[in-house]
Amino acid sequence: MRRYFAGILAFGMMAAGLAMAQAPIAGQPAAGYQPKFAGDPARSEAEAQALGYMRVVLRAENTYKKRHNKYAESLEALAGTGSLTKRMARSTDRGDYTASFHPKHEGPDHDGFVLTMTPKQLDNEHRSFYAEEDGAIHADEQKAADLDSPKVK
Repeated sequence: MRRYFAGILAFGMMAAGLAMAQAPIAGQPAAGYQPKFAGDPARSEAEAQALGYMRVVLRAENTYKKRHNKYAESLEALAGTGSLTKRMARSTDRGDYTASFHPKHEGPDHDGFVLTMTPKQLDNEHRSFYAEEDGAIHADEQKAADLDSPKVK
């Protein structure tokens, strides 16, 4: 009987060790995720798509600012600028994420914007993201990202 319990205990310890070895470590990409480029900061396919969307919007805003000497007030106003399509501007549902865009109306020149990507489930493979007109993307795995969250590398 003692040998039986020892075998069960050993098996349980091996299973727990295997589960821990397969769990992603905080700050590391998921085991199955293949980075899209050198230095890709995404930890999962969902994050890669969210960050890609943010980069498209940020590039469109920069182009819009050069053309109009101000930032766009909405995603719809950006549609057709750069590679931001009307469909991308209309739909805030981005798979595992929800996009949010708001113009800034405070500050010295009252010109700017806030772009966020909020995951439908916040976890190690679905961080929240935040960006403003400076183009820096911030990420947080504990709460909604903001300007004080660490920058994505």
